[in-house]
Amino acid sequence: MRHDVAVVGGSVVGLTLACALGDAGVRVALIEARPAAVLDRAAAQQRFDLRTNAITPVSQRILSGVGAWSLLPEQRVSAFEHMCVWDRPGRGEVHFDAVDADLAVLGHIVENRELVNALEQCAAALPSVQMFRPATLRSIEVGQHYSVLALDDARVEARLIAGADGARSRVRELAGISADVQPYEQHALVATVRSADSHRATAWQRFLVDGPLAFLPLRDNWSSIVWTTSPQRAAELQQMDSRDFCCTLADAYDGRLGQIEQVSARGCFALTRVKAHRYLAPRVALLGDAAHTIHPLAGQGVNLGLLDAAVLAERIVDLLCAQRDPGLQANLRPYERSRRGHNLFTGELMTGFNQLFGARAAPLRAVRNLGLNVANRAPMLRRLCINYASGFAYELPKLAMPRAII
Repeated sequence: MRHDVAVVGGSVVGLTLACALGDAGVRVALIEARPAAVLDRAAAQQRFDLRTNAITPVSQRILSGVGAWSLLPEQRVSAFEHMCVWDRPGRGEVHFDAVDADLAVLGHIVENRELVNALEQCAAALPSVQMFRPATLRSIEVGQHYSVLALDDARVEARLIAGADGARSRVRELAGISADVQPYEQHALVATVRSADSHRATAWQRFLVDGPLAFLPLRDNWSSIVWTTSPQRAAELQQMDSRDFCCTLADAYDGRLGQIEQVSARGCFALTRVKAHRYLAPRVALLGDAAHTIHPLAGQGVNLGLLDAAVLAERIVDLLCAQRDPGLQANLRPYERSRRGHNLFTGELMTGFNQLFGARAAPLRAVRNLGLNVANRAPMLRRLCINYASGFAYELPKLAMPRAII
């Protein structure tokens, strides 16, 4: 069977693209290397997923538009209305509030496995979406009107290949698209912790000498932490016994939520900046981490990818409705122009913030503390920051509009 689009990568971004296209009747082949996983709801109730996503209001609209948001269990979605950011060496501090930008919430913290499970349910319900899993992409043969994807034991023909297969993208490699890959020389330690005091529906972030420490609110007094630090320090933190780690963590964030009473298993991963030199090749388009990864200090990675998926889906549907070829690079240039500039700007901004707050020189410490305090006293500046972080400062695709249908 021939398909209009072959989406390679069945995580959040790839699934969102497949659902948005499938909902419009586009013939989609969804190719994922991992076998299907059955979510053990009883086990999930006992422990949180170490991997969480900070979903902005714009991304919530996209997920609602494809039908996934309503499938998320209410108790696994944690809204936050406030955010507090402060600097360790100094007195700089800024508070953001949803009401600063006339929003109900600043965002939601959602476990990754819950989001993937909801999106998989949506994809499975769409007749025009065919799943190939587990399936490894071996090669791509680009033809005049279709490309052929060679999998382990199948061949898929599609007019367009959408590479949503992560930072080490096989699609990007096979398409001959080069990328800048720059290690941040930092690792992120992740865990879930329970604090003595309530997080008060607030996301907390403190900039330490080696990188930021974020507390992202979950249900009750639980929080997901992302502690960015040097590789050596991350290894030390991961190997500490639970009691020492809890004490070290409480000291690192100034004890603002009281003592740390419980901690889960801890994970650790290296941080790398990836910038694809282009998003398009003959009958290929990249999106999500296959096109860009950024520093996680503002939790923007998955949100940029969801906007990629929404913009690309809208462009593909428009082209098919006009009986134009969705695989031609010239027809997809509007997608690349729209998303590449936004992604590059956000990535460089996050890298700049990470460097600024990691600087130890006294003059730079004074400047950043002054900047935080000025922002804290400037409602219009805080509103501008929230609008950019939420995605409202950019032109939105139809799927990100209220009650939008592609």
